[in-house]
Amino acid sequence: MLSLEEQVVLISGASRGLGAAIARAFGREGSRVVVNYHQSDTAAQELATAIADMDGSGDALSYQADIRDPDAVAEMVDAAAEYFGDPVTTVVHNALVDFRFDPADRPEADAIDWSDYQAQIDGSVRGALHLLQAALPGMETAEEGRFVAIGSNLVQDPVVPYHDYTTSKAALLGSVRNMASELGGKNITVNMVSGGLLDTTDASAATPDEVFDLIAQNTPRGQVTTPEEVADAVLMMASPRSRAITGQNLIVDGGLVMR
Repeated sequence: MLSLEEQVVLISGASRGLGAAIARAFGREGSRVVVNYHQSDTAAQELATAIADMDGSGDALSYQADIRDPDAVAEMVDAAAEYFGDPVTTVVHNALVDFRFDPADRPEADAIDWSDYQAQIDGSVRGALHLLQAALPGMETAEEGRFVAIGSNLVQDPVVPYHDYTTSKAALLGSVRNMASELGGKNITVNMVSGGLLDTTDASAATPDEVFDLIAQNTPRGQVTTPEEVADAVLMMASPRSRAITGQNLIVDGGLVMR
């Protein structure tokens, strides 16, 4: 089983927020990290440099690719294998396409359009498909692989009805479980890690303080989950210690939603 130090890890949407926290977490463990980004060139390059400068043996490559474009994703995976000398064996699908958690300015039931749904499904499900299909040959060569999708506890408890976002994450969970069922015999695990509203990322910056306060009051730990705490759970799912876990959705929100 590949240790975290031996893995080449591709993280979609890794230049900011939760994705950057996940990239830093793998970097601290000595992984070789692909910092995928769509538009944030400077932030991605700075993060890759910071990971390469960490005390561990890790290295990082920043790479621009729109995960909705299968050719761009395939080129990214090939470039990573050439750069690191080993195939991508771990993929974390974190990218969030054009969405902000703003409860005061969201499309409501009487106004939401199918195009809103389609945009989020393309980012969540279509992006996951492209990433997994591009990485699959390398995983098969290595005779193991890890795919971790980032979900949301709103699927279990949609306290704010972000119709398009939450529906896309529910669809992504269905895809995760189907892929887990098919790929388990190849020693490839496919799982989801679902945080809640995180304190704080670019996507959650529009959320009022009173919402964060309400979450903290209703969470057993009495505090809002951070990106770094979710990142640690992703590390667990990628590690050899989770080799028998597949098709699961691990909710990391301090116990706000219990399933």
